[in-house]
Amino acid sequence: MKKLTAATLALCIATLTGCSSSDDEEELVLPEIVNQFETEVVWQESIGDGVQHYFSRLTPAIHNDVVYVANREGEVEALSLENGDTLWQTDVRENPAFWPWETTESAKLSGGILQAYGKIFVGSEHGYLTALDRETGEIVWRKTMPGEVLAKPAAGDGLIFVNLGSGKLLAVHPDTGEERWSFEQEVPPLTLRGQSSPTVANGGVLLGLETGKLSVLISENGYSAWSAEIASPKGASEFERLVDVDTQALISGPYAYAIAYNGNLAAVDIRSGNVVWKREYSSYRDLSMDSQSIYVVDSDGVVYGLDKTSGIERWSQPALRGWYLTGPTVAGKYLALGDQEGNLHWLDKETGELVSREDFDSSGFFIEPVVAGDKLILYTRDGEVSAVKIPN
Repeated sequence: MKKLTAATLALCIATLTGCSSSDDEEELVLPEIVNQFETEVVWQESIGDGVQHYFSRLTPAIHNDVVYVANREGEVEALSLENGDTLWQTDVRENPAFWPWETTESAKLSGGILQAYGKIFVGSEHGYLTALDRETGEIVWRKTMPGEVLAKPAAGDGLIFVNLGSGKLLAVHPDTGEERWSFEQEVPPLTLRGQSSPTVANGGVLLGLETGKLSVLISENGYSAWSAEIASPKGASEFERLVDVDTQALISGPYAYAIAYNGNLAAVDIRSGNVVWKREYSSYRDLSMDSQSIYVVDSDGVVYGLDKTSGIERWSQPALRGWYLTGPTVAGKYLALGDQEGNLHWLDKETGELVSREDFDSSGFFIEPVVAGDKLILYTRDGEVSAVKIPN
């Protein structure tokens, strides 16, 4: 089974659609804006070398007044939300270095971070799932999974659900890591790098599949309840036929929302699996929503706001096309998202207007901002963790 990273995918798309070889092709530049407010940085800390240039979904986790972060090498830290002070630090590698000048094999952490049941859970490309005590950072258990852990696990109904690169979903006990059941999906010969994080609700586990479907499994035993088609493969080449649902499904009221690459954004009735509406949008970035709207960054970097009930487009913002944006995060009156060059963009969520931008002078954002009370937690590829105030 072949996997495509986002960067490789972008190159493949350019190859398919044709590239300009003109010497005077315009350089990609950000639109000029007059900031309506300045981004207020509360604190900044560093966690090693971050994730560097590798594919990663090491999203920070928040619990009460603590921020949990991890780097690719294997360091997991708990930081004070108030001032960024380190509360504890743990190296989850099996044989961490004793001396600072020693080198040891990277843990290749990539899937996480989940906080649940008094623990912190983080997965790796080596196929390990590690559970740490949330208060002390002590390793409680480490289990080998039958595949890479590239997506954030999910918690619910007394279990931890882990979606693996091998196509398996495992349900494990949070205290021991003991497997309770497993589900295996059909995996196409070519897929995007990464899997969807499961969503747990009302006794069911929603899972985006690499075949373009959204499925619901009964959380108690893993039996399939229904499967809805978000996208179907089309086109002559394997690239054109990619329809991965690699983003986490969102639930609001009776509906689940999911989006596929090369496919659609769809609202699905979670009781029956019937598709309520479907719109042609393509993305591999997580969605966000509020009480009225759902927000999408598509595969080209165009940002959209859509009515949650009907799927009708309210606005679009194409000015950041090509900047490899993160997923959008709802932050008060605004949407916040980062780009590959380390810029944090603020959009008015009612109109899509670009209202502010801050350059974090880093190697770029790779994961969407995380809301923590009145702050946003940002994480860049070079390991910089920042807390910024959400503007009023």
